[in-house]
Amino acid sequence: MKNDAPATDFESGLKPLWLRAQSGDEQAYRQALLSIAGRLRAYFRRRLINLPDEVEDLVQETLLALHLHRDSYDPAQGVSAWVFGIAHHKLMDLHRRRGRRETLHEPMDGLEEYLMAEESGETLANVDLYKLLEKLPQAQRMAIELTKLEGLSVAQASARSGISESAIKVQVHRGLKRLATLVRSELT
Repeated sequence: MKNDAPATDFESGLKPLWLRAQSGDEQAYRQALLSIAGRLRAYFRRRLINLPDEVEDLVQETLLALHLHRDSYDPAQGVSAWVFGIAHHKLMDLHRRRGRRETLHEPMDGLEEYLMAEESGETLANVDLYKLLEKLPQAQRMAIELTKLEGLSVAQASARSGISESAIKVQVHRGLKRLATLVRSELT
């Protein structure tokens, strides 16, 4: 639960600023964007370890998208979920533009216990993670993307998706197990 406190603090500080900004308060808008920019830098740094030069560009692209699409924000929802949804899309756009996905082949917690693949000349890095994720049922894919790729805690993934924490854990477990089977079939 302690991992959720910073995200909750961030949201509770950001939402009033963003609502004031939506009402035309320019100072609140500047403060909100500064706060968001700091979080985005951390978000992208964690996901772009092998591409550190792309971090600031993605921060700026995301801030621009937030500005251009600020009217799409639904006040009934969390601001941070909306912000990180846009950030996630910008990150995927970067990987599509680059035509490479090797930076996304980070180890997924728990996957190694399922992977008892035979020794071969190929490695897991040769398997396109996103093609494999597309083969999973939507619930499993979403749970893995939220917790393993976006780095959300189970509680945060539950809050964002509206699915119970136990269901998220089950979907991640089943999805990782199914991914392991798919990886084995790709390597043989």
